[in-house]
Formats: sequence, structure tokens, C-alpha cells
Amino acid sequence: MKTLLSFGHGYSARALTPLLLADGWRVIGTTRSEEKAEMLRGEGVEPVIFGAPIDAALAEATHVLTSAGPGAEGDPVLNTYLPALETYLGGKDWLGYLSTTGVYGDHDGGWVDEDTPLTPSTRRGRWRVEAEAAWQALAERTGAPLHIFRLAGIYGPGRGPFAKVRSGTARRIVKPGQVFSRIHVDDIAQVLAASIARPNPGASYNLCDDDPAPPQDVIGHAAALLGLPPPPEEDFATADMTPMARSFYAESKRVRNDRIKTELGVRLRFPDYRAGLADLLRRDRDTTTQDT
Repeated sequence: MKTLLSFGHGYSARALTPLLLADGWRVIGTTRSEEKAEMLRGEGVEPVIFGAPIDAALAEATHVLTSAGPGAEGDPVLNTYLPALETYLGGKDWLGYLSTTGVYGDHDGGWVDEDTPLTPSTRRGRWRVEAEAAWQALAERTGAPLHIFRLAGIYGPGRGPFAKVRSGTARRIVKPGQVFSRIHVDDIAQVLAASIARPNPGASYNLCDDDPAPPQDVIGHAAALLGLPPPPEEDFATADMTPMARSFYAESKRVRNDRIKTELGVRLRFPDYRAGLADLLRRDRDTTTQDT
């Protein structure tokens, strides 16, 4: 039986799960809490508490996905399970690592692709570059078929702007020339499924939509869809923001996604934020109707 072992089985991996289960797969996912473990069971996933022995699950897995983000101490999966990974990874059919487009750094709104040098300008970006290198080194040692996926800003059900727009807490921060790329979680799932079906060990892929856009445009469009006035614009230079929030504006770039289309044959379900927000609003209204 095809079996996915998913380290850090979070938002993106959970979107992939139903695609695999519908095809007869077994899915094992790690999590850090018993509460989340129970939630995963309800979704058809066999949970393993992160830090518990993983040898049996890793030996049985045909495919491995790791989504856990690194910190100052390095990659948590490698730090916790390196001996087991070195023992079992070599015979797998597919290994995927979820990274971020933050590895490319700031390009003043210019375009980047998978061949752009990795020049991160934030601490989080540098951690990601180091984690990518560590997984690549492990793959070289073990012969594991590693694929790296560099994700843009993720949105989807439960991670859209509508709640903040409705509550009046959404902000339109304007920094001239600032653009972000983003990706709907359902498109992340379909790219991962396409890569599993057509593996190319050593490949890296940018996961983003076709329309890098200023963040204030996204908030303004969300307000328009709700029939509400847009929040007032705030100048980035004088806006009251936490250091973490301000750091997201340190990099501006447009990310190319040609490779997922030409190599994996992916056709994005949500090629821009307008299509994605319309989908989220429809789901939101469907859920509200069902609840009533």
C-alpha cells in the first residue's frame, strides 16, 4: 500500500490528505499535541506524537513529506530523527520538503525563478536556506529522491482576510512598489500530488499563483466582495506595526511558477487572488448556510 509519512502534518499537508485517501493511500502524520492527534484521526490520518519513535512508520512509508519549519537551532525533523532518516530514506519513492520563496530574498519587485540564487535577507529566510541544504545533504548521503517546494504566502479556508475585514481590524498598509506572491492551499495540494505522480528527484518548484500583487489590493478586493468600504490606506513608513509584521515587507519580488505547469502539467485552480477570494467567500457562505 502506498503510504505517506508526513512530518509536521499541518495546513498544507492536510489539504493533500483527502486526495491521497481517495486514491487508497495510507497517511501517517506527526503532531505535537493529543488534541491535534484526535483531529487528524477524524480526517483519516494515523497520528504520531512528534518525538515518539518513528522507525516503524518510516520503514513502512513509501513517500515522505516534511513541512516543519526550521528555527535558530536548525530543522526540527533532522534534529529529532536523523539516525532513523539515514537508515530508511534511501528506498523511498518520493521525498518532499516544503520551503518558502523567502529563500530568494529581496528583488525590488523583480522576477525570480527556481534558478535564481538564494540570497535571503531575513533571519527566517536564512534558516530556510540552511534547512534546504541540510535536506539536500541527507538526500545525497542516502540516495533519497528529494523534491523542494518553495511556497509563497499561503491562504485558503480559515486563512483568508474576510474575518478581519468584517471585524474592522484589516489594514491596508501601503509601501510603494511592494508586491507579494501567494498560493491557495488547494493548489499546493494539487502540485504535491502531481509531483508524487511524476517524481523528478533533485527538482525544486515555486508554488505561487500567476498574479503577484500589492497586499492592499487584496484587502480592498475582499472588502468589495463583502460590500464593505475598504480600510483606509496607511503609509508603511509611519504605520504602527510589530517588528514581525514589518519584517514581511523587507522583501518584494514576483515569483515565476512556469515549472509546475510545464514539468508537472499543473493548471492552477486559483490563478489569482480574485479567484481564490471568491472561492473562500463561497465556502464561507456555504458553511454559514449549513450551520443555520
